[in-house]
Amino acid sequence: MFGLEVLGRVVDEVRRDVSAARERDPAARAVGPGEILAAWPGVHALHSHRLAHRLHEVGVPAVPRLMSTATRAATGIEIHPAARIGDGFFIDHGSGVVVGETAEIGDNVTLYQGVTLGGTGFATGKRHPTIEDNVTIGSGAKLLGPITIGHGAKVGANSVVITDVPAHATVVGNPGHPVRVEGRRPEGPDADWIHLPDPIAEAIKGLSSRIGALEHAVAELSGGEQRPAAQVRPLRPVKGPNPAGG
Repeated sequence: MFGLEVLGRVVDEVRRDVSAARERDPAARAVGPGEILAAWPGVHALHSHRLAHRLHEVGVPAVPRLMSTATRAATGIEIHPAARIGDGFFIDHGSGVVVGETAEIGDNVTLYQGVTLGGTGFATGKRHPTIEDNVTIGSGAKLLGPITIGHGAKVGANSVVITDVPAHATVVGNPGHPVRVEGRRPEGPDADWIHLPDPIAEAIKGLSSRIGALEHAVAELSGGEQRPAAQVRPLRPVKGPNPAGG
């Protein structure tokens, strides 16, 4: 009975893994479950971690770390056996992903290649990020320290995040700047990396507007000729369809 219960739980986990891959990776929608299980490195790393984590939890020495090392060599993904990972987790591509010892990951979280959930300092204890449910973290993002990334948040590619991120916020830049989005996005992963807020450009635009107002005031006081305010043009388009198909 116990063996059947464990087998049933494993089958359910594998089904969820295949479903997560198909939902969040368009390349997985045209292939069968067998090919996903055989050829998706993020799925391989997750399955290896589950076993290593359970061995670590019951106190088996050495073997969990050896499994983690072997998985890193095979997939390029390093997940510490002690890291806690929820259901519906998906790593797309995966090369260069690092998940530290005290990291905690909620349900339906998506990581892209090159993401680091790292620690700061040399002290023991909680030193890695906590990722709540429905978070999407873009390629190359670095999340460092015992911070919390709130429910439904989105971290832009190559962002460096060292402070807590509110729920349903978007983070961009180095260091990362949390930016509230208008209203709430639909629940679930978000792969639209084009239409991200740009807090630096917004700050420059605000300064330009302020300088224009000051120039206008000076011109009125001095009786000089008023010049048109400088225009700040975006370096990238901010409108258009979602490249992720949303």
